[in-house]
Amino acid sequence: MKKTKLGQTQLEVSELCFGALPMGPLQAKISEEAGGEIILTALRKGVNFIDTAEIYKTYPYIRRALDRFAGEVIIATKSPAHTYADMEKSIELALDELGRKKIDIFLLHAARVTPAVFEERAGAFQCLVDYKEKGILKAIGLSTHVVSVVEKAAQIPEVDIIFPIVNKLGMGIVGGSIDDMLQAIRKAHAAGKGLCGMKALAGGHLITELKDAFDFVRKIPELSSIAVGMVKPEELEINLKIFNDGELPANLKGDLKASKRLHILTNICVGCGTCVKICPNAALSLVDGKARVDRNSCILCGYCNPVCPEFALRLV
Repeated sequence: MKKTKLGQTQLEVSELCFGALPMGPLQAKISEEAGGEIILTALRKGVNFIDTAEIYKTYPYIRRALDRFAGEVIIATKSPAHTYADMEKSIELALDELGRKKIDIFLLHAARVTPAVFEERAGAFQCLVDYKEKGILKAIGLSTHVVSVVEKAAQIPEVDIIFPIVNKLGMGIVGGSIDDMLQAIRKAHAAGKGLCGMKALAGGHLITELKDAFDFVRKIPELSSIAVGMVKPEELEINLKIFNDGELPANLKGDLKASKRLHILTNICVGCGTCVKICPNAALSLVDGKARVDRNSCILCGYCNPVCPEFALRLV
């Protein structure tokens, strides 16, 4: 599989990055054994890059694959930490649960924030800087859905890596259109930042346009890699064919369908608004005392599911 140097780092990553979010408890909740097996298969077939995050709770899945694979694996993880001490705990947790002495890429998990994130979470970011200087982290940066945050990150010398949301619909992008995000990506690339795209399928909304959706992001020259969530061997097989420019089955389109939707159990929902506050794309609101989802804005990330105190949300 094609591999590209990530910005000014020494990391060479596969064009297809294995997104570990969907297999964990926020979404599909498959077993650690099954998830580890899919990741291991991807590694054996040329994928050398895995994207995860502390809140995804997928470190054990990845560890299962790492323990059985001798080749190079580049891991990017993220933390929602605000303070130095909390980020230090996040780094230690990742090292321990992944069984590693170093982490390749560590990011501020900053889906829906403002450019002030670097001031508001200065302690956490300084911790990343210090741990990079110690050699425990190889590269640092942030992931975001916000155009202006990508632009701001491009101006921060310590930022090595930016993970922006990008898809042909512009779905999930905050503070601008897809054209605005592409312009921000170009600025960041010109500043020497390494860039990896996420949500190329808009959380599953583009699943029936799989090839076209991936072609769109693959043709963005500034992106070194595209993180794609996978939970089934069949998904991995199809994605490997696409990213290796292989021939796809003639009946592929007929076999594809959106695999999940966010359901709100209104008989359980008490209208507390916790899910509304956590949603990174303003897709949830309170209407007549109940949570309501705007399906045109929801990118099915699953962040709302675990914070609901009444367990009224289901991503199925």
